[in-house]
Amino acid sequence: MKKRVFSTLTTLALSLSLAFGQESPSEEDFYKIVTPPVPEGVLLEVGGMVTLPDGRLAVATRRGDVWMLDNPSGPKPYFRKFASGLHEILGLAYQNGALICAQRGELTKLIDKDHDGKADTYETIYAWPLSAHYHEYSFGPKIAPDGSFFVSGNVAFGDEEWWAGESRRPLRGWIFKISPEGQMEPWATGVRSPCGLGMIDGELFYDDNQGDWIGSGGIWHAKKGAFMGHPAGLKWANALPGSPIKITQEQVYATVDPRKTRDKNGNAIKPENVQNEKFLTLADMKKKYPETQLPAVWLPHGILGVSNAEIIADQTNGNFGPFNGQLFVGDQGQSKVMRVFLEKVKGEYQGAAFDFRSGFQSGVLRMAWANDGGSLYIGETNRGWGSAGDANQGLQRLVWTGKTPFEMKAVRAMPDGFEVEFTLPVDKKSAQNLASYAIRSFTYKYHPVYGSPTVNEAKCAVKGVKVSEDGLKARIIVDNLRETYLHEIKLDGLRSAGLYWSLVHPTAYYTLNQIPDGEKLKLTEVSTKSTAVPTKTTETKTTAKAATGKVPTFEEVKPLLAKNTCLACHAVDKRQVGPAYTEVAKRKYSNEKIVELIYNPKPQNWPDYATPMAPMPQVPRDEALKIAAWINSLAPKSAPKP
Repeated sequence: MKKRVFSTLTTLALSLSLAFGQESPSEEDFYKIVTPPVPEGVLLEVGGMVTLPDGRLAVATRRGDVWMLDNPSGPKPYFRKFASGLHEILGLAYQNGALICAQRGELTKLIDKDHDGKADTYETIYAWPLSAHYHEYSFGPKIAPDGSFFVSGNVAFGDEEWWAGESRRPLRGWIFKISPEGQMEPWATGVRSPCGLGMIDGELFYDDNQGDWIGSGGIWHAKKGAFMGHPAGLKWANALPGSPIKITQEQVYATVDPRKTRDKNGNAIKPENVQNEKFLTLADMKKKYPETQLPAVWLPHGILGVSNAEIIADQTNGNFGPFNGQLFVGDQGQSKVMRVFLEKVKGEYQGAAFDFRSGFQSGVLRMAWANDGGSLYIGETNRGWGSAGDANQGLQRLVWTGKTPFEMKAVRAMPDGFEVEFTLPVDKKSAQNLASYAIRSFTYKYHPVYGSPTVNEAKCAVKGVKVSEDGLKARIIVDNLRETYLHEIKLDGLRSAGLYWSLVHPTAYYTLNQIPDGEKLKLTEVSTKSTAVPTKTTETKTTAKAATGKVPTFEEVKPLLAKNTCLACHAVDKRQVGPAYTEVAKRKYSNEKIVELIYNPKPQNWPDYATPMAPMPQVPRDEALKIAAWINSLAPKSAPKP
């Protein structure tokens, strides 16, 4: 009997040791990336993609071709060219047996009348004017419930003021609606680079990228008559027939200085961020001009993307994991997909954004659901924009393995904090520990500078937590909630019940446009215990090594680069969105100078890169110094004197 008890206790101890000591699973354990073979000579710089009712996949490219893929989810898809000779297709839809694509200057219907597998009719539905500037991309269409099409138009850039978005022709910087008969209706303006459109439950959403007047990426509810923030398109507010926009460019410039200043030689001066200046936010603009539309969800630049793209809703009824009804958002620059939970509070959309899956071979521009019930096609390109993925183009497929990841399924706003819902039950001891939670809030400047640092940062103390009986929800009381602010919610200390996994993605970013009404929790109902929580071994080792004064290795500094989103734009030895670290090292900056440039970048030092680096004041100084020391260790060593 004693022997059996001893054996049972030994087995239990071993199980607990494995459970508490094992590595938690990561993204790739739950969602696999499958790369189908592509015929030699076929370049899939994907600009548009749609799955047809019969299961075929139509893929449009930036080179102006449309390919039709038979058996696209199989081991050997068959490629057939359906159309060619079009001008930079950046969107594709299917309606009534025809493909509809947005070329650079028109919305076009492609029809295969004789059913031989090739388009024999190219019909212009509606054409819009262009100035021939390279940045005048046109995106769409998305099909509205009434059968009309939504299209969005990128702004151009100035010739001398190359950083400033311009609307040189009508509808640049606009979202517009086109009827099947070709009647155009101006819809909304204030967009800068509206690459991602999404039709969600019959309502139009779009995402934008950080740039001038756009402090960070985000997703906006594109309501008719809305102004999203970029003033370039307002040039046509009173000139376009049927325009629903009332705010004018002059009103914006009277409220926020566009800083169109010149030096003593008459040269335009690029606006740069100024620390400790008085500034307005987009929320301040909304108070003065109610038609200003706040993002439903901010996507913090460099953390949740740098070039946001396709928005697609999960309508797989659980066949793609536990996120049915939520949104997936592609990102071209970081070659990844994010996830968004939306809710409506007091008539406005808001919600939480999370990381989801990275590691795609090129920039994620377009997505489409396969007809197999639950896998997601990923269309990719990086020409002219750069991406974290090495390849210039690609078609891949994201497949759920059937295993449920330990994730925050949703974050909901409460009158006194947030309710976090999980995909798996939490370990109640860790979930009832206030030290498992860390929350801060911040926002962005509304100004003509390219991007914005995070500003008005404040800590939000967690005062109490109530965990549901089933362990699937934790309601937290949070001090210092602020409307219109982005709230970073970090749950590094939480663990799953049983296996004691950490969350695959322990951080959520909730955009709190409205604090809901309702009953607040009482402190007598919640846990207020707070003790130390475990930290990740890799971070501890990195800190300990750096404390010795030695230059950290890449493996030691990599967690810091990942944590501070440096790897989103920079690689060790290759050009990406920004220069390679080896190229930075050749400049022979001091460690202190590199830290200074992290906090206040000088894009003019790198004129060959289209995307300026945003200020990164949130990087802790000690971590910035470690990163700088490692970068300088990459400098080529001088050859020994003979």
